[in-house]
Amino acid sequence: MSDWPRKRTDILKGGFSTPLDAPTIPRFPFEFRDMDIFTMTYRTDKSAIEALLPEPLEATGDAVMIHLYRMNDTDWVGPYHEVNVMVGARLPGGSEGAYSPYLFLSSDVGVTHGREVHGQPKKLASPNLEFRGDLIVGTLERNGIEILCGTMPYKHDRADIADLQSIFPFATNLNLKAVDHIDGTPAIRQLTSRQLSDLDVTECWRGPSTVELRPNAQAPIHRLPVRQMGEGYFWKGSFTLVPGQVIHDYLKEDGQ
Repeated sequence: MSDWPRKRTDILKGGFSTPLDAPTIPRFPFEFRDMDIFTMTYRTDKSAIEALLPEPLEATGDAVMIHLYRMNDTDWVGPYHEVNVMVGARLPGGSEGAYSPYLFLSSDVGVTHGREVHGQPKKLASPNLEFRGDLIVGTLERNGIEILCGTMPYKHDRADIADLQSIFPFATNLNLKAVDHIDGTPAIRQLTSRQLSDLDVTECWRGPSTVELRPNAQAPIHRLPVRQMGEGYFWKGSFTLVPGQVIHDYLKEDGQ
């Protein structure tokens, strides 16, 4: 405790978080090891995607990816599950990647970091990934309602992660970061971009996939209805989360 109390210089450093003696937010970089990921793909109405994109982002197609992660060994956070709903998007004249209209986690640390640092729309929920005999099953429950159920055969056909990347570049995640001052006026209004680093995929499989969505007003992933089933991917690997960048600042654009 020789470095206490915290000084102004400590507070102004990047990666600072509260509580002072037990910070919540992980510092960059931090590693995600030994992950199991079930990715469901399907086609929806492009208009449904456009309705969920903040200006000036544009939809790049009608594809949806739902990644269900079983994070087995993560710095700071520990084991947890996560669901990331992604759609292809681009900033005119700038970045192209995957915008996340919805994310759900079983970790309060993961939720806090995602919201405060990246601007990701994370909420607490109960995702689950399991193997039932010859079937991979991914589910998501919130408010006692199972709002997602996805399935695919267990390890039928080997694949390459590039097959999944060809749908849209999901490793580049675009998000809308919105934070207010204590008086309710806008403090941060940004589009952010983060890129996964040191992505190491140790195995990847593909096969037919099913996706079933159920309405929930507090977790409305049903607003991206399934129009055509795509393939599922089951893959294992690790990556490092590193600092991202601001690609659009609404307040500077408006001269604030």
